[in-house]
Amino acid sequence: METKEQVLEAMKNAGVPLNAGKIVELTGLDRKEVDKAMKQLKADAAIISPKNCFWQPK
Repeated sequence: METKEQVLEAMKNAGVPLNAGKIVELTGLDRKEVDKAMKQLKADAAIISPKNCFWQPK
């Protein structure tokens, strides 16, 4: 599974907005990989930010 897909899956499974640190905890991925994947997801408009520094699937 691609990093981007793992990050999105973790967000969907959590059911609440997450910050990057929590995604790292849940997935076991490296922080730089999570940041890169989140940047791509933001560019694709696949995730939104309901509050500062927290993200959820669109």
